[in-house]
Amino acid sequence: MPIPVLMPALSPTMEEGTLATWLKKEGDTVSSGDVIAEIETDKATMEVEAIDEGILGKILIEAGTEGVKVNAPIAVILEDGESADDIDEASLSGGGQAKPEGKPTTDNKAEAGADTAMAAAAAGTASVAPATGGGDAGDRIKASPVAKRLAKNEGLDLSAVNGTGPHGRIVKRDVEKALKEGVSAPAAASAPAAAPAAMPAAGIDERLYPADSYEAIKNDGMRKTIAKRLHQSFNQEVPHFPLNVDIELTELLALRAKINAGSPPKGEDGFYKLSVNDFIIKASAAALMAVPEANATYTDEAILRHKHADIGVAVSIDGGLITPIVWKAEQKGLKQISAEIKDMAKRARDKKLKPEEYQGGTFSVSNLGMFGIKSFASIVNQPHGAIMSVGAGEERVVVRNGEMVIRNIMTVTLTCDHRVVDGAAGAAFLQKFKLFCEDPAVMLL
Repeated sequence: MPIPVLMPALSPTMEEGTLATWLKKEGDTVSSGDVIAEIETDKATMEVEAIDEGILGKILIEAGTEGVKVNAPIAVILEDGESADDIDEASLSGGGQAKPEGKPTTDNKAEAGADTAMAAAAAGTASVAPATGGGDAGDRIKASPVAKRLAKNEGLDLSAVNGTGPHGRIVKRDVEKALKEGVSAPAAASAPAAAPAAMPAAGIDERLYPADSYEAIKNDGMRKTIAKRLHQSFNQEVPHFPLNVDIELTELLALRAKINAGSPPKGEDGFYKLSVNDFIIKASAAALMAVPEANATYTDEAILRHKHADIGVAVSIDGGLITPIVWKAEQKGLKQISAEIKDMAKRARDKKLKPEEYQGGTFSVSNLGMFGIKSFASIVNQPHGAIMSVGAGEERVVVRNGEMVIRNIMTVTLTCDHRVVDGAAGAAFLQKFKLFCEDPAVMLL
């Protein structure tokens, strides 16, 4: 019996994704464990492995298709002796080879997605929109992240590539074809008698913002998820309150310079360069171990006090923000913390993080000091009990022993979920954090 391959749930909160590319084509033999496709979620690009063996008999969802619902059939694997003629709607209604890891989606939209895919299979066509060209309205180029990365690596101008994905989206195969055959400037269309009037974006009052006065950038899955979760955290569930403190960086900067001076030359094995943020993560982990009340998560049934400091480090990526986690940071040295953060930040920007690398954790750190921001307060990143916002280290005039002197000072703000981290616990955490930053040697005790 033909085996349907279902759109997998790559995280507990995933409801839909983009089928970025197929790594196998119809007629290819697949074995258990073979990577057959790449799926784009709101925050990462993940590989899909085959669980069953057989022949990839039919691809139901074309590469580049957006909004594919979890559990919707995306392809069919044929067993020995079967052919494409054996594929019908009845065979697609059984269990598929890809089971969701999280809570299955059962709303009407998911069912509609599955029904659409099965109807397409019965008709022998994929349920995608026809291609309409390579570009989007205006100067924006509509391309999948995989296509963008490939074009960037090869130095290819996407504006000269014609897209064959849904709604003219440029997908991986278009870039590969352009690299193989070369590209030329798209043929100019006949000039219209009059330029068409700009259409207002949905929900925008044209009396306030005329249609030709802005460019409407569609919210992608990541931006929608960020908006939903932050609104839920700040406006509905978490009672926030901030605490801030100024920290002198004299000793920390001196220690950092001394440690970095001992690094092998750049390009040689073992090279490292510690940042101030690496010290901040280490000091945060030590403070969380010293004040376990701050290393906690609220649930309706109990407060969870965590045994390890699993610290999410906010990383800005194209289209939003992600917080890869340094697991058990209290057990790691500065060099290991630094290497992990650099590696995860790079893979985050390439959307190559695995869900288990950015989901969960116990505490968050967001650093905007590199932008010159003096101080700010972040929104708690659930399920964490607190998030610390780190401002720029800068020279300020301070009073020491009754005299005005210049010192390098950094302001940090701790935003707490008052349900689990009260004022006393938050203040105790900052007291320890300040101690570890101003006298880093104490962290070694």
